[in-house]
Amino acid sequence: MNYRHAFHAGNFADVLKHAVLTLCLAHLGKKANKPFAYIDTHAGIGRYDLSGSEAQRSPEWRDGIARLLAAERPEEVDRVLKPYLDTVRALNGGTGELTSYPGSPAIAAHMMGRSDRLHLCELHEADSVTLDRLFATDRRVKVEKRDGYRALKSLLPPKEKRGLVLVDPPFEHRDEMAHMAEAVVDAIPRFDTGTYIFWRPLKDMWAAERFDVGLAEWLLAEQGLQPEKILRADLWVRDPASEGKLSGAGVFVVNPPFTLEEDLLFVLPWLCDLFARDEDAGWRLDGGITEDSLAVDEF
Repeated sequence: MNYRHAFHAGNFADVLKHAVLTLCLAHLGKKANKPFAYIDTHAGIGRYDLSGSEAQRSPEWRDGIARLLAAERPEEVDRVLKPYLDTVRALNGGTGELTSYPGSPAIAAHMMGRSDRLHLCELHEADSVTLDRLFATDRRVKVEKRDGYRALKSLLPPKEKRGLVLVDPPFEHRDEMAHMAEAVVDAIPRFDTGTYIFWRPLKDMWAAERFDVGLAEWLLAEQGLQPEKILRADLWVRDPASEGKLSGAGVFVVNPPFTLEEDLLFVLPWLCDLFARDEDAGWRLDGGITEDSLAVDEF
């Protein structure tokens, strides 16, 4: 599949991904006197015009972030989503009107402090130029036209010794999961205390399960991580085996904040009901993930 961000900005998959991202950033930001680094391997253009041609051709944001903002949210759901929704509102002028959707780099830049640092990689030439222009006056941000997977070798560990790495490729290649796995094996030993968020679609279920199982086995057996240091959160709005548009997506998080699983337990069932397209919509949250909890026949 080809998942160029501009065509899907603000959809249900972005909502889940960015809700998780903001919760992780907020946790890192609690130690104001200890700066941290944010590394984005596939940064895109940073912000997406919802009146632009891509968003208009595929206005998935209407059934994603727009529906979420308009919904009456339970108190606990609103608490968990507050960092995310406050950021979206702030980057739209605080008026409540949606004119653009912030990508992960814009969200991170908004939430991070003056002494924190952002390193954004984007291989697509035109997109990297657009991204660089967006952050031209922000001294915290460095943009590189570079393969983000390969960049991790020189970027890790960050000098701050604290940080978050987001791996969110467009899945333009059939073997994207393999590329992501190779990057994981090289990156985590270099910076084993960092928080990693791996986004993947639930389109090819076999590939997603193979990545999840392989990564979990390697982290537990080879890297000695405790099960609570691994978390998977997935959401699908229709049968994941159905043809056509993306049915589901989720994140695999390494070294998540200790509160993340509990927070997502409030949010995922509610988001599933909000975004469901049919009765086959669902969600899953694996905390303390092990090989036994990773089984494709759950679907």
